[in-house]
Amino acid sequence: MQYTPTDEIQIISILLIGISLLVLMGIAIILFFYFSRKKIIKTELEKANLQIAHQQEVLQASLQTQEAERKRIAQDLHDDISSKLNIVSLNANFLTDQNITPQEAIKLGGSIAKVTATVLESSRRIAHELLPPALEKFGLVPALEELCDQVEECGTLQVTSRFQYEEGIFSKEEGLHVFRIVQELVNNTLKYAKAKTISIALVAEKNTVTLQYKDNGKGFALEDGKKVKGLGLSGIENRAAILNATVEIVSAPGEGMQVVLTKQTN
Repeated sequence: MQYTPTDEIQIISILLIGISLLVLMGIAIILFFYFSRKKIIKTELEKANLQIAHQQEVLQASLQTQEAERKRIAQDLHDDISSKLNIVSLNANFLTDQNITPQEAIKLGGSIAKVTATVLESSRRIAHELLPPALEKFGLVPALEELCDQVEECGTLQVTSRFQYEEGIFSKEEGLHVFRIVQELVNNTLKYAKAKTISIALVAEKNTVTLQYKDNGKGFALEDGKKVKGLGLSGIENRAAILNATVEIVSAPGEGMQVVLTKQTN
């Protein structure tokens, strides 16, 4: 079969069109993968930026919590120890007076012994607050049980507790943050709530640990409560951020307070 010049031109045209289509399809595929990859990279960058932002927030929360604790410890040291040591120093200087009578010396010695005993007790209390011995030696649940016992010994509050938790789920540092949260909540109840009962639960189920705290006190408007530094709600939220946990605080005047902290575990 012979092809005429016209037929050859048509065949070449068809081939060129086919090649052009293939080239266009190739370019389209390349552009598709390019923009898809670009979108994936953009999504990954956004995710990485969110993670960095979250880490920065957690770091900032940690620094704020640490700074608040430093201020509290410094205030305790000043109020409970420094002022009393000044009294000891003053009385000791009086003892060096050559004109002091034996009776006055005995009185000053008794005062020094009494103030020194108070300073020692304050030192033990501050050391206990820095790192509760029960938490260090036995773990989170024994430390919380000890805290509950101490509250009940005051005689003004009835405490109910439920602990369904195995030691080791939280690291020591995480356990300390959980203990501090409960400790802050108890202090708030004792100082402000005028409550009669407290309930505390720490429950680990599957991959979730939940801390629940509730009192039947006078409660408060949540927005107002967050503005009151004495309540320490920001510190509780900061510790929750450090734990990478969620925290829900519910309260209203006359309805007590409830706090639920939830953390996902591996």
